[in-house]
Amino acid sequence: MTRAAALAAAEAYFDEGGFAADLARRVAIPTESQVEGSGPVLRAYLGDEIAPTLTRLGFDSRIFDNPVRGGPILIAERREDDAATTVLGYGHGDVIRGLEPQWHEGLSPWQLTRRGDRLYGRGTADNKGQHSVNLAALETVLKTRGRLGFNAVLLLETGEEIGSPGLREICRAEKDRLRADVLIASDGPRLAPERPTIFLGARGAMNFDLVCDLREGGHHSGNWGGLLANPGVVMAHALASITSAKGAINIPEWKPAQMPNSVRMALAECPVGVPGEGGEDAPEIDLDWGEPGFTPSEKVFGWCSFEVLAFTTGNPENPVNAIPPKATATCQIRFVVGVDPEQFMPALRRHLDARGFPMVRIEPWKKAYFPATRLDPDHHWVRWAAASIEATTGKRPAILPNLGGSLPNDIFATDLGLPTIWVPHSYASCSQHAPNEHMLAPVAREALQVMTGIYWDLGEAGVPK
Repeated sequence: MTRAAALAAAEAYFDEGGFAADLARRVAIPTESQVEGSGPVLRAYLGDEIAPTLTRLGFDSRIFDNPVRGGPILIAERREDDAATTVLGYGHGDVIRGLEPQWHEGLSPWQLTRRGDRLYGRGTADNKGQHSVNLAALETVLKTRGRLGFNAVLLLETGEEIGSPGLREICRAEKDRLRADVLIASDGPRLAPERPTIFLGARGAMNFDLVCDLREGGHHSGNWGGLLANPGVVMAHALASITSAKGAINIPEWKPAQMPNSVRMALAECPVGVPGEGGEDAPEIDLDWGEPGFTPSEKVFGWCSFEVLAFTTGNPENPVNAIPPKATATCQIRFVVGVDPEQFMPALRRHLDARGFPMVRIEPWKKAYFPATRLDPDHHWVRWAAASIEATTGKRPAILPNLGGSLPNDIFATDLGLPTIWVPHSYASCSQHAPNEHMLAPVAREALQVMTGIYWDLGEAGVPK
């Protein structure tokens, strides 16, 4: 049997409804890791749905209790005696809250529904749809060739949506079991729906609160206006000092000294903001926002950004004529390789004090930040994966040095020491983490072929050593 036969089988699996049936069964399991008491459901997803599928594919599975908190973690292995290459795969079975009342009429987060090219349901994009593609591609190669031709190890967690607690500890404890030559996994969006994409790491993320708490209780603005400092005004000026009026960061420690040449070259072939490429619901980007002199793709994939996620003072729902006592802003830094996140808060403290804002308190979040990671776009595994995808689709894939968002890639890159290749099967306007989450059927169909091609090629000659 041939590679072409395997690709045709993957295509038929989608066209004949096999993919929709498998995904519908998984979407129906409400694996909301953010909901208290979700542990039994998370374990059932791994034990009753995923493990039997892997057993059918010749994997030995073990489900580990979480050593920290949150849901269990599955590790499965299929080892072939004559295989020279070992590949680690990753996915997560947990999803964000369903938000049932907010979905469009006739849609439910726990029922797969197709409307046009959209497959609606919670987890279709993040991440049940994506690891379902990869599981089906593995099965397609096995059925076509009778073997994989490589050793496959799969790690599926159920706590990614709450920060992957316990994942690092499990990976360190089971390092020998997880030993591999490369990570090839799927999460996040493509650069554009029609363009296969590889990303090689992730921007880091650090969240924190700024608090300006000046006094007890509010005071009538008619009696005290002009006499009492307004914490909302103070906070607004403090926030405004962090960036320019167009969003360029003013704190040197929050920016790398330079952007590597290999990153610039890779991003030159990955334009963003092209009308229609982000999907029909994508917003129009503000070309003059962010670091001046950079292209849009360099701003989101190659540089750091500062965001104000929420800002409250007084009573926004029912304003009264009173000077509020307190203002709070929730903020976030998205950062790339080349900066030291341990210096972010000390640098911010110095910055605020130097500009007359010692009254603004910094409160870092208790949850640890996601570190930034990036594999060099010139790495041999990147070239190999790009060639495989192009052989399957006839399209040159976009190669992003890192995802604009964050995921626990540092555990695989740093703790396990692996080159990391991510092949996403979603797109930017998928409503991930929102009502009406969906996967695009044409993307899913092509993704099945892409991953079948990759898994086929891993069992052939020419795999990087």
